[in-house]
Amino acid sequence: MTERVLVTGISGYIGQHIAAELLRSNYEVIGTVRSQSKTEATKDAIAAVAPVDRLSFAETNLVSDAGWDDAMSGCTYVMHVASPFILTEPKDENDVIAPAVNGTVRVIKAAQRAGVTRLVLTSSTFAMVAGRSNGRYGPDSWSDTTANIGAYAKSKTLAEQAAWEAVQGGDMELTVINPGGVSGPPLDPELSSSSVSMMSDMIGGKMPMLPDIALNVVDVRDVAKLHVKAMTTPLAAGQRFIAATSDPVPYTELAEILKQAGYSRVSTRKAPTVLLKAMGLFSREARGAVPMLGKRTTLDTTTTSQVLDWRATPMKTSFLDMAASLSTQGTNEQRNSA
Repeated sequence: MTERVLVTGISGYIGQHIAAELLRSNYEVIGTVRSQSKTEATKDAIAAVAPVDRLSFAETNLVSDAGWDDAMSGCTYVMHVASPFILTEPKDENDVIAPAVNGTVRVIKAAQRAGVTRLVLTSSTFAMVAGRSNGRYGPDSWSDTTANIGAYAKSKTLAEQAAWEAVQGGDMELTVINPGGVSGPPLDPELSSSSVSMMSDMIGGKMPMLPDIALNVVDVRDVAKLHVKAMTTPLAAGQRFIAATSDPVPYTELAEILKQAGYSRVSTRKAPTVLLKAMGLFSREARGAVPMLGKRTTLDTTTTSQVLDWRATPMKTSFLDMAASLSTQGTNEQRNSA
């Protein structure tokens, strides 16, 4: 019998790749969307890389109980991916935090009522290292939510903590994947995604200066494979898995890779940190980047490699595949051959 998997946030950058990986592995997939208007574009994007005869959709919203019980019916597993990746600081941090935390608990409670065996939660390394000093961190690390870490990092930390609390004493297993900065080709280049927008801006010459930011990064295709592997690996139950490079990759290194590959509009100029901090006083976009300026953390990915048998896609490959995908789709000008 084909097992059914619910994927929240299926219309997003990571969600589409996870759905495709599941469909290629012969699972039936129910994807949740906030509006049925997103289903055709999502289905078309996934259809380019996976069969979609076992793909269907359910309309739900993280801020409402409506539809969740019906969507979960008959599901063996749940992938809770839905959560926006934003770096621009909102006017009110609770606009991001409340839906993330309450929505996560809402999904977990619905999954428990439906008798789901295991839920895989997409968290983030931002739930592990934000507000911490430079150093080496592993799966047992948590971000400091009392520090100035920004709304996104705070939302991911509090949402994951709420998830672990919600499954205590129950029968449903929880496994968490903590990706770093995600790169790699989107299935739909028109997606509204911070990762896609950043690469689009870089190769389109719309990022004139680079902030002193270095992220531990991961290919989106690896993220999808790790979710599926974590879903069924017995030893994965009750664990957190870091999906990111051990060493951080500076924006300047990414820019050099793109420049050498022929993307001539990419800037390699460094933005003065003092200027960005000053801009953060009145710019919400700059304010969102401030907690990351000058930060360098290394991550212990031993558990991910050993338990989930992960061999990471080289980041140069990931960056160039992403840039090529966006260029091919006309998101930016084609790279110069010179």
